[in-house]
Amino acid sequence: MFLVWLTGIAALVLFAGLAWYLAPLDPGVIALQFAFTPKAFASIVHAWPPEHLLRYRMHLPVDVILLVCYGSFGYLLASRSALFARRSPAARAAAAWALPLAAAFDAAEDALHWWLTEVPRFGATLPYALSAAWSSLKWALLLAYGIAVVYALARTEQMEAPP
Repeated sequence: MFLVWLTGIAALVLFAGLAWYLAPLDPGVIALQFAFTPKAFASIVHAWPPEHLLRYRMHLPVDVILLVCYGSFGYLLASRSALFARRSPAARAAAAWALPLAAAFDAAEDALHWWLTEVPRFGATLPYALSAAWSSLKWALLLAYGIAVVYALARTEQMEAPP
């Protein structure tokens, strides 16, 4: 359980630190994550002064550490804790791999954002759509994992409640 706690706390601390670091960006990074077209992407990064674009780019290496932490946490919580022990093997496997898969999509999105924010690349439309699609999949998996955890917690409480 030590690794579950370690990765969970590390992910939480990194997330909070990055949220604080990126807070000055307006529009925020969530808007950039769902920019499916070069025009939508450009409207966001061009609204930022150069120092904010640099701030965004400088957060990406730290974000890689965050995604390793949250991917590891999700896998460890689902596979090593008692929370999912009473779930079916398929449900447990799905929960175990949801956050590592979300982290993989996050890494792919980060790589494209690093490349797309280096210089204008408005002639290449596919990378913008891919980065937003990968971000959408990442957020869907994060939401699904959160729902699975809430469901597992609710089921655990029902099983432990006296009749």
